[in-house]
Amino acid sequence: MRITITTAGSRGDVQPYIALGLGLKDAGHEVRVATYAPFEGFVRGCGLDYHRVTGDPDVVVSDLLKAGLNPIRFARAFRQFFKPILELNLAEYQEACQGTEAVIYSPVGFYGNYIAEEMRIPAVGGAVQPLFDRTHRFPSSLLGRPPDKLPVKGPLTGFYNHLTYFAAEQVFWQTMRPIVSEVRRQLNLVPLPFFGPFTAVNRNRPILCGWSPSVLPQPPEWRDRSSTTGYWFLDRPGWRPPGELVDFLESGPSPVSVGFGSMNDVDSEEVTTLVLEALRRTGQRGILLAGWSGIGNIDLPDEVFKADEVPHEWLFKRVRAAIHHGGAGTTAASLRAGVPTITVPFFPDQAFWGWRVATLGAGPEPTPHVKLSAERLAEKISKATTDAEMRKQAQLLGEKIRAEDGVSQAVETFHRYVRA
Repeated sequence: MRITITTAGSRGDVQPYIALGLGLKDAGHEVRVATYAPFEGFVRGCGLDYHRVTGDPDVVVSDLLKAGLNPIRFARAFRQFFKPILELNLAEYQEACQGTEAVIYSPVGFYGNYIAEEMRIPAVGGAVQPLFDRTHRFPSSLLGRPPDKLPVKGPLTGFYNHLTYFAAEQVFWQTMRPIVSEVRRQLNLVPLPFFGPFTAVNRNRPILCGWSPSVLPQPPEWRDRSSTTGYWFLDRPGWRPPGELVDFLESGPSPVSVGFGSMNDVDSEEVTTLVLEALRRTGQRGILLAGWSGIGNIDLPDEVFKADEVPHEWLFKRVRAAIHHGGAGTTAASLRAGVPTITVPFFPDQAFWGWRVATLGAGPEPTPHVKLSAERLAEKISKATTDAEMRKQAQLLGEKIRAEDGVSQAVETFHRYVRA
């Protein structure tokens, strides 16, 4: 079967779908990934076909960072990004889907869903965080973490959780409705209702949910149309660490890793100074992951090592704790490694994962980046590196996640969906 995956956004919005694509390729399918040009080498280097889509992941992240943790501003930022390149992106995704027999679309690559509808071929959604599939078990990640005073369980919590999906649906639908309506008009599809497609969508659409059931258990009300498969990890077994990094790791106690992924709109000098002070206060060694987050170039003490891109699956199992932004993929990697996770969220979905980590006992409560200080970070590091129960819970959760095979489960579920 020829399959096209439509996705966009930052690396964290693309990498899981490459892992899924490789699983589909191993199952005998021809897989093409349609996404932004900066990821072409990444996609092709993994052995998948590629189709170019106009867009800059760095700009996407920068624009969304201005919205912060406010879901309404977050939704508006999405519309402002998509609107000027609507027709161009639609044509590019259409071209990518020519000759395909099924489409897998991410939330950011949602055009693929409507193109598949116009082509009358199967379309399967893929998500790495809960968005619009209603449940009483946990809230929509688009609204971030629940209120602090809300109990973990109970009727009030269930009501709140279910309500968040209605809120998320309408915040994003009413914001994106003009763009979706124009896409459907150009594809000669029937217009959607004023309040959106969600009633029918929740009843009919198949969704692959790429997170661990040990982190978010499968809600019974989803039945068979939304399937929690496990995480979609992309491991790179042939990667070799630089000698300097190996020497640093072997020269003393396990360090704490610090990196904020694609979050590129931070004051790198200020953040680096803050992190160094927190490490000094706690007496911990550290590894600063540069990447797109732009860790500053100030002089580092001997106890701190600055590294460029290092695969999380290699690094996290060698550290005492992992500090990061709480992105879905990075959180999955640190949880799988079985180390305490300290989250500093920039976006609502990152606040959601930080809340979930703390609820599971695998890390301290998250600290939003706007409230980050050396004192607060030092407090989190101290707890993550000395709390025996937290370390035990992180290790147990890591064992459960390592026993799962999310990609294989997703491929099996995809086959069931498209052949139903």
